[in-house]
Amino acid sequence: MRIRKSGAKYSAIVGIGERIRKMSQNTGKEYLLLNRGVNSVCNIDLNSIVEELDFNSNEMQVYPPSQGRSELRNAINQHYFNNKSSVENIAITGGGMSALDLVFQTIHVEKVCLPNYYWGSYVQVMTVRGIDSETYLDLGSLKNNVEKYRNSAVVICDPNNPIGNKQADDKILEAAKLLSELGVIVIIDCPYRRIFCGEEDLFFQELSKLDNIVIVESFSKSVGLSGQRLGFVHSTNKEFMNELGIRLMYATNGINAFSQLMVAKLLSSDKGQVVMKNFKNATCEGIRKNIAFLQQKGLLAEEFYKDSNPVGIFVIVNKSEEELLDAQIGSVSLSYFTRDKKEYAARFARICVSVPHEKFKKYFEKLEQSQL
Repeated sequence: MRIRKSGAKYSAIVGIGERIRKMSQNTGKEYLLLNRGVNSVCNIDLNSIVEELDFNSNEMQVYPPSQGRSELRNAINQHYFNNKSSVENIAITGGGMSALDLVFQTIHVEKVCLPNYYWGSYVQVMTVRGIDSETYLDLGSLKNNVEKYRNSAVVICDPNNPIGNKQADDKILEAAKLLSELGVIVIIDCPYRRIFCGEEDLFFQELSKLDNIVIVESFSKSVGLSGQRLGFVHSTNKEFMNELGIRLMYATNGINAFSQLMVAKLLSSDKGQVVMKNFKNATCEGIRKNIAFLQQKGLLAEEFYKDSNPVGIFVIVNKSEEELLDAQIGSVSLSYFTRDKKEYAARFARICVSVPHEKFKKYFEKLEQSQL
């Protein structure tokens, strides 16, 4: 059979997970799976939300509109943009990765520029689509070399994956404004931001005032719904949204109606607001305790947080992937997340800190004892 090879590779994180699974089976020991990017301090309690859905309705059983159900797009406009945008600027996608793929397909640029440390799937998706990429050092380098990015797109991920650091919003907005004014497409990918805030956050509203800004969002991290594969793209550029909508229609013929109706309830109902608040409060508290514990034990790689704050859901620790694996802790070497500093980065590992605190503490205390 002749096939058209993409040149992309399966995620290293998938391979690491499979390795840990086999080691657990062979030894009978439990591993702390911090290699995954899943909020697992607690699950979001959806039972009361699902009770309000009519599974026999046409809304549930008939093809959904190709760009998403109106109640969800309206709820997004309210929750993320304080009703200052419109449903025409919003398209519902099958999660964040699908959204990014659609954006990369739709824009016409010479290259896409990524942070120095970046989520590896950016490059793999671009490889499938035949798009070139390069990296930039930080927000300061973007502002000081704006002309360099003409005819390009720039991805800003904050809090960053893999570092988990939070930049000041005014610095992000300043860089986005300078780039946008030059005609550079700025892709804002912040799937972890809304874990830590809600409708009071004006960041997306401020971004929507700028031209050439594409916002990519996901409900996987912000409300713990990775399994539902639901996200959205926002842009005020009509030509871009029209073309993205065409590609979305022929790629999906509409996104799962159940997940759309459920998330619309979460965002717009009083009960949904309470459910989201409880999930976020518990998750944020667990993350905060775990980061504080790492700092107390001298395990946080502080060199990555000199001009920013570690907030999660990921952080970098000053132990290697193999050192952590010896203590039955799953992680991902930082070397998987950079193209220029692999030897240096191999000394560190990315871990997910969105797990129950007592369990997290138990495994890292075991690591500390084993290295005395």
